[in-house]
Amino acid sequence: MSELQSMTGFASTTQSVSGRQLSCEMRSVNGKSLDIRLRLPSGLEAMEAEIKKRISAKIARGNIQVSISVDASSSRAFMSIDEEAFVALAKQASRLAQASNIAPPTTDGILAVRGVVSVDDAAIAAVEVDDEFRDALIATIEQTVENLVAMRQTEGASLQSVLATHLHTIAEQTIAARDDAASRPDVIKTKLENQLSALLEGVGEGSLDPDRLHAEAAILATKADIREEIDRLHAHVAAASDLLAKGGPVGRKLDFLAQEFNRETNTICSKSTSATLTATGLALKAVIDQFREQVQNLQ
Repeated sequence: MSELQSMTGFASTTQSVSGRQLSCEMRSVNGKSLDIRLRLPSGLEAMEAEIKKRISAKIARGNIQVSISVDASSSRAFMSIDEEAFVALAKQASRLAQASNIAPPTTDGILAVRGVVSVDDAAIAAVEVDDEFRDALIATIEQTVENLVAMRQTEGASLQSVLATHLHTIAEQTIAARDDAASRPDVIKTKLENQLSALLEGVGEGSLDPDRLHAEAAILATKADIREEIDRLHAHVAAASDLLAKGGPVGRKLDFLAQEFNRETNTICSKSTSATLTATGLALKAVIDQFREQVQNLQ
Protein backbone atom coordinates (compact mmCIF):
# COMPACT_ATOMS: atom_id res chain seq x y z
CA MET A 1 0.00 0.00 0.00
CA SER A 2 1.35 3.43 -1.00
CA GLU A 3 0.87 6.40 1.28
CA LEU A 4 -1.35 9.27 0.26
CA GLN A 5 0.42 12.48 -0.68
CA SER A 6 -0.72 16.05 -0.50
CA MET A 7 0.36 18.17 -3.45
CA THR A 8 1.78 20.94 -1.26
CA GLY A 9 5.19 20.90 0.36
CA PHE A 10 8.68 22.37 0.56
CA ALA A 11 12.16 20.89 0.94
CA SER A 12 15.75 22.06 0.61
CA THR A 13 19.19 20.45 0.69
CA THR A 14 22.68 21.97 0.75
CA GLN A 15 26.09 20.36 0.45
CA SER A 16 29.66 21.34 -0.46
CA VAL A 17 31.36 20.01 -3.57
CA SER A 18 34.66 21.06 -5.13
CA GLY A 19 34.87 24.12 -2.90
CA ARG A 20 31.39 25.26 -3.83
CA GLN A 21 28.09 25.23 -1.98
CA LEU A 22 25.40 23.38 -3.93
CA SER A 23 21.82 24.14 -2.88
CA CYS A 24 18.49 22.78 -4.09
CA GLU A 25 15.01 24.00 -3.13
CA MET A 26 11.73 22.40 -4.20
CA ARG A 27 8.25 23.83 -3.77
CA SER A 28 5.14 21.85 -4.60
CA VAL A 29 1.59 23.15 -5.07
CA ASN A 30 -1.65 21.76 -6.49
CA GLY A 31 -1.78 20.91 -10.19
CA LYS A 32 -3.89 18.88 -12.61
CA SER A 33 -0.82 16.94 -13.73
CA LEU A 34 2.93 16.87 -13.07
CA ASP A 35 4.57 20.14 -14.12
CA ILE A 36 8.25 20.56 -13.22
CA ARG A 37 9.84 23.97 -13.67
CA LEU A 38 13.56 24.44 -13.16
CA ARG A 39 15.78 27.41 -12.36
CA LEU A 40 19.34 26.38 -13.14
CA PRO A 41 22.61 28.32 -13.17
CA SER A 42 24.46 28.57 -16.46
CA GLY A 43 26.26 25.37 -17.33
CA LEU A 44 23.65 22.96 -15.95
CA GLU A 45 21.20 23.08 -18.88
CA ALA A 46 22.29 19.62 -20.04
CA MET A 47 21.21 18.19 -16.68
CA GLU A 48 17.58 19.32 -17.02
CA ALA A 49 16.23 16.04 -18.43
CA GLU A 50 18.01 13.97 -15.79
CA ILE A 51 16.75 16.19 -12.96
CA LYS A 52 13.15 15.93 -14.18
CA LYS A 53 13.52 12.16 -14.50
CA ARG A 54 14.63 11.83 -10.87
CA ILE A 55 11.70 13.95 -9.65
CA SER A 56 9.02 12.25 -11.76
CA ALA A 57 10.15 8.86 -10.46
CA LYS A 58 8.92 9.86 -6.98
CA ILE A 59 6.11 12.36 -7.65
CA ALA A 60 3.11 11.77 -9.91
CA ARG A 61 1.20 15.05 -9.71
CA GLY A 62 1.60 18.70 -8.74
CA ASN A 63 3.35 21.87 -9.88
CA ILE A 64 6.97 21.51 -8.78
CA GLN A 65 9.30 24.51 -8.76
CA VAL A 66 12.97 23.58 -8.49
CA SER A 67 15.70 26.12 -7.81
CA ILE A 68 19.35 25.06 -7.92
CA SER A 69 22.19 27.40 -7.02
CA VAL A 70 25.95 27.04 -6.86
CA ASP A 71 27.52 29.54 -4.47
CA ALA A 72 31.22 30.11 -4.92
CA SER A 73 31.29 33.67 -3.60
CA SER A 74 33.31 32.57 -0.61
CA SER A 75 36.14 31.47 -2.85
CA ARG A 76 38.99 33.96 -3.30
CA ALA A 77 39.17 33.14 -6.99
CA PHE A 78 35.88 34.94 -7.56
CA MET A 79 36.41 38.01 -5.33
CA SER A 80 38.69 41.04 -5.62
CA ILE A 81 39.24 44.39 -3.87
CA ASP A 82 39.58 47.63 -5.80
CA GLU A 83 42.65 48.89 -3.95
CA GLU A 84 42.62 52.34 -5.52
CA ALA A 85 38.99 52.89 -4.54
CA PHE A 86 39.71 51.55 -1.05
CA VAL A 87 42.66 53.93 -0.48
CA ALA A 88 40.78 56.91 -1.91
CA LEU A 89 37.77 56.27 0.29
CA ALA A 90 39.93 55.71 3.35
CA LYS A 91 41.77 59.03 2.89
CA GLN A 92 38.61 60.97 2.24
CA ALA A 93 36.77 59.37 5.15
CA SER A 94 39.71 59.98 7.53
CA ARG A 95 39.89 63.64 6.53
CA LEU A 96 36.15 64.10 7.05
CA ALA A 97 36.33 62.26 10.39
CA GLN A 98 39.02 64.62 11.68
CA ALA A 99 37.18 67.69 10.44
CA SER A 100 33.93 66.54 12.04
CA ASN A 101 35.57 65.19 15.20
CA ILE A 102 34.00 61.73 14.78
CA ALA A 103 35.39 58.22 14.86
CA PRO A 104 37.65 57.33 11.94
CA PRO A 105 36.46 54.76 9.36
CA THR A 106 37.11 51.06 9.85
CA THR A 107 38.38 48.60 7.26
CA ASP A 108 35.22 46.52 7.27
CA GLY A 109 33.15 49.67 6.91
CA ILE A 110 35.04 50.70 3.78
CA LEU A 111 34.91 47.17 2.35
CA ALA A 112 31.14 47.27 2.74
CA VAL A 113 30.90 50.22 0.37
CA ARG A 114 29.46 49.11 -2.94
CA GLY A 115 32.09 48.72 -5.63
CA VAL A 116 35.08 48.27 -3.31
CA VAL A 117 34.71 44.48 -3.32
CA SER A 118 33.72 42.93 -6.65
CA VAL A 119 32.51 39.44 -7.41
CA ASP A 120 33.09 37.75 -10.75
CA ASP A 121 29.48 36.76 -11.47
CA ALA A 122 30.39 35.17 -14.77
CA ALA A 123 32.89 32.90 -13.09
CA ILE A 124 30.33 31.88 -10.49
CA ALA A 125 27.54 31.27 -13.00
CA ALA A 126 29.61 29.13 -15.29
CA VAL A 127 29.39 25.75 -13.60
CA GLU A 128 31.75 23.13 -14.87
CA VAL A 129 30.05 19.73 -14.67
CA ASP A 130 32.59 17.01 -14.04
CA ASP A 131 31.81 13.53 -12.70
CA GLU A 132 32.21 14.60 -9.07
CA PHE A 133 29.88 17.57 -9.47
CA ARG A 134 27.33 15.55 -11.44
CA ASP A 135 27.18 12.84 -8.77
CA ALA A 136 26.83 15.46 -6.05
CA LEU A 137 24.04 17.23 -7.95
CA ILE A 138 22.07 14.00 -8.49
CA ALA A 139 22.49 13.07 -4.82
CA THR A 140 21.27 16.53 -3.80
CA ILE A 141 18.26 16.28 -6.10
CA GLU A 142 17.30 12.84 -4.82
CA GLN A 143 17.67 13.86 -1.17
CA THR A 144 15.53 16.95 -1.75
CA VAL A 145 12.86 14.89 -3.52
CA GLU A 146 12.80 12.40 -0.64
CA ASN A 147 12.37 15.24 1.86
CA LEU A 148 9.60 16.77 -0.26
CA VAL A 149 7.79 13.44 -0.57
CA ALA A 150 8.07 12.92 3.20
CA MET A 151 6.42 16.29 3.82
CA ARG A 152 3.70 15.58 1.23
CA GLN A 153 3.04 12.21 2.88
CA THR A 154 2.75 13.82 6.31
CA GLU A 155 0.11 16.20 5.00
CA GLY A 156 -1.46 13.33 3.06
CA ALA A 157 -1.94 11.38 6.28
CA SER A 158 -3.81 14.33 7.78
CA LEU A 159 -5.99 14.59 4.68
CA GLN A 160 -6.71 10.87 4.82
CA SER A 161 -8.11 11.23 8.32
CA VAL A 162 -10.28 14.19 7.32
CA LEU A 163 -11.57 12.46 4.19
CA ALA A 164 -12.36 9.26 6.11
CA THR A 165 -14.45 11.33 8.54
CA HIS A 166 -16.33 12.95 5.65
CA LEU A 167 -17.01 9.53 4.08
CA HIS A 168 -18.39 8.27 7.38
CA THR A 169 -20.75 11.25 7.53
CA ILE A 170 -21.83 10.68 3.92
CA ALA A 171 -22.59 7.04 4.73
CA GLU A 172 -24.63 8.06 7.80
CA GLN A 173 -26.63 10.64 5.85
CA THR A 174 -27.25 8.11 3.08
CA ILE A 175 -28.71 5.70 5.64
CA ALA A 176 -30.84 8.51 7.03
CA ALA A 177 -32.20 9.19 3.54
CA ARG A 178 -32.88 5.49 3.03
CA ASP A 179 -34.72 5.18 6.34
CA ASP A 180 -36.76 8.34 5.86
CA ALA A 181 -40.40 7.19 5.89
CA ALA A 182 -41.27 9.64 3.15
CA SER A 183 -38.90 7.87 0.74
CA ARG A 184 -40.72 4.51 0.91
CA PRO A 185 -42.61 3.76 -2.33
CA ASP A 186 -45.79 2.67 -0.52
CA VAL A 187 -45.82 5.87 1.54
CA ILE A 188 -45.27 7.98 -1.56
CA LYS A 189 -48.09 6.16 -3.38
CA THR A 190 -50.51 6.61 -0.49
CA LYS A 191 -49.64 10.29 -0.18
CA LEU A 192 -50.25 10.86 -3.86
CA GLU A 193 -53.57 9.02 -3.73
CA ASN A 194 -54.69 11.18 -0.80
CA GLN A 195 -53.65 14.33 -2.61
CA LEU A 196 -55.56 13.24 -5.71
CA SER A 197 -58.65 12.45 -3.65
CA ALA A 198 -58.53 15.90 -2.09
CA LEU A 199 -58.11 17.57 -5.46
CA LEU A 200 -60.96 15.63 -7.01
CA GLU A 201 -63.50 16.40 -4.31
CA GLY A 202 -66.58 17.86 -5.91
CA VAL A 203 -65.82 16.38 -9.31
CA GLY A 204 -68.80 14.48 -10.67
CA GLU A 205 -68.89 10.77 -9.98
CA GLY A 206 -67.67 8.72 -12.88
CA SER A 207 -66.00 11.66 -14.63
CA LEU A 208 -62.54 10.13 -13.99
CA ASP A 209 -61.46 6.51 -14.07
CA PRO A 210 -60.31 5.44 -10.54
CA ASP A 211 -58.07 2.73 -12.02
CA ARG A 212 -56.37 5.29 -14.21
CA LEU A 213 -55.85 7.57 -11.22
CA HIS A 214 -54.26 4.76 -9.23
CA ALA A 215 -52.02 3.92 -12.19
CA GLU A 216 -50.88 7.53 -12.51
CA ALA A 217 -50.23 7.66 -8.78
CA ALA A 218 -48.14 4.50 -9.03
CA ILE A 219 -46.09 6.02 -11.86
CA LEU A 220 -45.44 9.17 -9.84
CA ALA A 221 -44.49 7.06 -6.84
CA THR A 222 -41.98 5.15 -8.98
CA LYS A 223 -40.43 8.41 -10.20
CA ALA A 224 -40.08 9.55 -6.59
CA ASP A 225 -38.37 6.29 -5.54
CA ILE A 226 -34.75 7.00 -4.43
CA ARG A 227 -33.62 3.43 -3.81
CA GLU A 228 -31.32 3.40 -6.87
CA GLU A 229 -29.65 6.63 -5.79
CA ILE A 230 -29.19 5.25 -2.28
CA ASP A 231 -27.60 2.06 -3.65
CA ARG A 232 -25.21 4.06 -5.85
CA LEU A 233 -24.23 6.31 -2.95
CA HIS A 234 -23.40 3.26 -0.84
CA ALA A 235 -21.31 1.87 -3.72
CA HIS A 236 -19.45 5.16 -4.16
CA VAL A 237 -18.68 5.37 -0.43
CA ALA A 238 -17.24 1.84 -0.55
CA ALA A 239 -15.14 2.68 -3.63
CA ALA A 240 -13.82 5.89 -2.05
CA SER A 241 -12.94 4.06 1.17
CA ASP A 242 -11.02 1.45 -0.82
CA LEU A 243 -9.06 4.19 -2.63
CA LEU A 244 -8.15 5.87 0.65
CA ALA A 245 -6.93 2.55 2.04
CA LYS A 246 -4.99 1.79 -1.15
CA GLY A 247 -3.19 5.13 -1.19
CA GLY A 248 -0.93 6.36 -3.95
CA PRO A 249 -1.97 8.91 -6.61
CA VAL A 250 -5.76 8.57 -6.17
CA GLY A 251 -6.73 12.25 -6.12
CA ARG A 252 -8.33 12.26 -9.58
CA LYS A 253 -10.38 9.14 -8.90
CA LEU A 254 -11.65 10.52 -5.61
CA ASP A 255 -12.53 13.79 -7.33
CA PHE A 256 -14.60 11.83 -9.87
CA LEU A 257 -16.39 10.00 -7.05
CA ALA A 258 -17.09 13.33 -5.35
CA GLN A 259 -18.84 14.45 -8.54
CA GLU A 260 -20.88 11.24 -8.53
CA PHE A 261 -21.80 11.81 -4.88
CA ASN A 262 -23.10 15.23 -5.82
CA ARG A 263 -25.02 13.93 -8.83
CA GLU A 264 -26.90 11.29 -6.82
CA THR A 265 -27.64 13.76 -4.02
CA ASN A 266 -29.04 16.30 -6.46
CA THR A 267 -31.37 13.60 -7.81
CA ILE A 268 -32.51 12.72 -4.28
CA CYS A 269 -33.29 16.37 -3.57
CA SER A 270 -35.24 16.68 -6.83
CA LYS A 271 -37.27 13.56 -6.02
CA SER A 272 -37.90 14.49 -2.39
CA THR A 273 -41.52 14.74 -1.30
CA SER A 274 -40.83 15.72 2.31
CA ALA A 275 -39.02 18.41 4.24
CA THR A 276 -37.03 15.85 6.24
CA LEU A 277 -35.67 14.11 3.13
CA THR A 278 -34.81 17.46 1.57
CA ALA A 279 -32.94 18.44 4.76
CA THR A 280 -30.99 15.19 4.62
CA GLY A 281 -30.15 15.83 0.97
CA LEU A 282 -28.88 19.31 1.78
CA ALA A 283 -26.77 17.93 4.62
CA LEU A 284 -25.32 15.42 2.17
CA LYS A 285 -24.46 18.17 -0.29
CA ALA A 286 -22.67 20.16 2.42
CA VAL A 287 -20.39 17.30 3.48
CA ILE A 288 -19.78 16.28 -0.15
CA ASP A 289 -18.59 19.81 -0.92
CA GLN A 290 -16.20 19.58 2.04
CA PHE A 291 -15.00 16.18 0.84
CA ARG A 292 -14.33 17.42 -2.68
CA GLU A 293 -12.54 20.54 -1.45
CA GLN A 294 -10.07 18.40 0.48
CA VAL A 295 -9.67 15.94 -2.40
CA GLN A 296 -8.35 18.80 -4.56
CA ASN A 297 -5.19 18.78 -2.42
CA LEU A 298 -4.41 15.09 -3.01
CA GLN A 299 -1.92 13.78 -5.52
